[in-house]
Amino acid sequence: MNRIDIDRTTVQNILKQRPEAMHKGQAGRVLIIAGQTGMAGAAVLTARGALYSGAGLVKICAPREIFDILQVSVTEAMCVDRADYAKSSQSALRPLLEVYDAIAIGPGLGVSKENVRLLRNVLQNFAGPVVIDADGLNCLCEEIDVIGRRQGVTVITPHPGEADRILKAMGKPGYKEMSREAAVQELTQNFAFGGKLVALLKGSGTLIAESGDGEAVYVNPTGNPGMATGGSGDVLTGVIVSLLAQKYLEATPLEAVQAAAYIHGLAGNIAAENIGQYGMTSVDIADAISAAIKEVTGF
Repeated sequence: MNRIDIDRTTVQNILKQRPEAMHKGQAGRVLIIAGQTGMAGAAVLTARGALYSGAGLVKICAPREIFDILQVSVTEAMCVDRADYAKSSQSALRPLLEVYDAIAIGPGLGVSKENVRLLRNVLQNFAGPVVIDADGLNCLCEEIDVIGRRQGVTVITPHPGEADRILKAMGKPGYKEMSREAAVQELTQNFAFGGKLVALLKGSGTLIAESGDGEAVYVNPTGNPGMATGGSGDVLTGVIVSLLAQKYLEATPLEAVQAAAYIHGLAGNIAAENIGQYGMTSVDIADAISAAIKEVTGF
């Protein structure tokens, strides 16, 4: 197995200078399906991660009862009622989704039959990249075969516990019964049968692998223990979906995920330098995303 460190030069080559005449529509249209009563913060953090890493337009698909929280907390994002998406037939859902360049689903979503159905319908009716995180992954375990029928790009971002549930849902040995490298490869090589799948396994030295490549595992060198705080992964999901949506970057899905992991970890390092690791929160990480990009790219 070939372990490859993600370096700054790689990320610099991915994050290109924006064209002078660029408008917000060209900077990527993102839909974030996240949040519920008591978990609005997960949607906020994901949206901030997307906006602070350059997404031009961000909409949050959430229950109407948390709209006020979302629109006060992340004023740049728009809100759409999740009930309109959850209750739509597949034929009606497709035009609602096709206006976006990339979709993230899962942070603070909750696990229910309705959300399992929504995840399945998104995967079946959206041709662009989909990032699945948190409760999106837990919903996926309820209907694990749906991803094998997908032709588009899918990114999964499990932490070890989620990886264990996914592997067992696949009928494979659990996470603790193999190395981290073997686990991330197992996800990609046995999980995607149609489209491209990129797996990001969270933890110290985040690992990234891609379906179709049984050898390479990419290792992210940035980050620190202060990032072990609630919501950090939500910010990362926002950065990933943002970079996937920004088509002018011309990055492959694997490259976009590598750059997102590096920038997210570097933002954590900037936050730690400014305020220390103990008091760092996911809001501090999100607030440092733009500075991390500037540090790497110069713009």
